Amino acid sequence: MKSISIGYFADGKWGYETLKKIISEKKIKLNFVCLRYKKPDNKIIEYCKKKKIKFYIFKNINSKKNFKIIFNHECDLIVSMSYDQIFGSLYQKFFTKQIINCHAGNLPFYRGRNILNWVLINGEKQFGITVHFVDSGIDTGDIILQKKFKILKSDDYRSLLKKCYKECPKLVLKSINKIQKKNYRAIKQKSLDIKGSYFRKRIVGDEIINWNQSSEKIYNFVRALVFPGPIAQTFYNKKRIFIHKIKPLKKKSIKEYKSGSIIKLDKRKLLLVKTKNGFVLIKKYYPKINFTNLGILK
Repeated sequence: MKSISIGYFADGKWGYETLKKIISEKKIKLNFVCLRYKKPDNKIIEYCKKKKIKFYIFKNINSKKNFKIIFNHECDLIVSMSYDQIFGSLYQKFFTKQIINCHAGNLPFYRGRNILNWVLINGEKQFGITVHFVDSGIDTGDIILQKKFKILKSDDYRSLLKKCYKECPKLVLKSINKIQKKNYRAIKQKSLDIKGSYFRKRIVGDEIINWNQSSEKIYNFVRALVFPGPIAQTFYNKKRIFIHKIKPLKKKSIKEYKSGSIIKLDKRKLLLVKTKNGFVLIKKYYPKINFTNLGILK
C-alpha cells in the first residue's frame, strides 16, 4: 500500500495522543505539525523537537503567505484535531475532500463547542465521536467514521474526556487508513437529519448554578463542569463556593423554603440545599480551587 503524506493541525492532550499514533504508522508520512497561535501546546512542541518534526504556529492560516507554505508541502491529506482556526476558501478550493476533522460530538447533532459539557448538562444517555471531511460550514462535512458511547450515571466531564483521549486517536488513524485505501463511504449529514443541532461555546458566568432547576438538572450541571472544567459555582454568605460533587435526594419538597436555601449544615459540613422539586446533598465543595482539594495530587 502506498504511503500517505499528511499535514497535522492540533492542540491539547487528544492532539498529542493522536500525533503519537500518527508517528507510529509506517505508511503515514508526517510533513508538518501546525499548532494553535494562542497558547500553543508545549508538550506537542517538545515532541516535535525531539522527533525532528517541522512545526508552525500561524496567527492566520488563511493568509496567502501561510497558505502557500502549507500548500508547498504537497500533502495528500490535512488532519485537524482540536485546532481552533477555520480552513477558509483557499483550502476549500485546493484541498477538496482532503481535510478531515475529529469532533467529539454525534454529528449532525451537537455541532459547535464544548460538546462534552453540553451532553452532560442536557442529560444525554450517549455521546459520539465523529471523523468528517471539512467543508465551508462548521462541523457540517460528510461523515467518514462515527462511534457512539454510553454515558453512565457515574460519568462526568473528566471521565468523558479520558474516553475521548483514548478513542479519538483510534478513529483518526482508522479514517486515514480508509482514505488511504479508498475504502470508505462518506455519509452526508443531511441524510441523517436535515437540521441537526449546534451548541455555542460556554463563557464566563455559565458556571453559576441555577437553584430554580430540578435536582436532576443541577446534578447534571455539576458533573458537566468538574475539573478540568470551570467547576460549578454558587454563593454562600456573599462568598463564591466551588461545588465538585452532589447527590440528588428523593425527599418531598418543603414549600416554606425557597430554591437555593440551605436546609441543613451538619458536623461533616455536608450541605442540604433546596431545589425546584426537592433537594441535593452537596458532598464536595471548596471556598477556592487547587489541585490538592480536587484530589489530583493525591
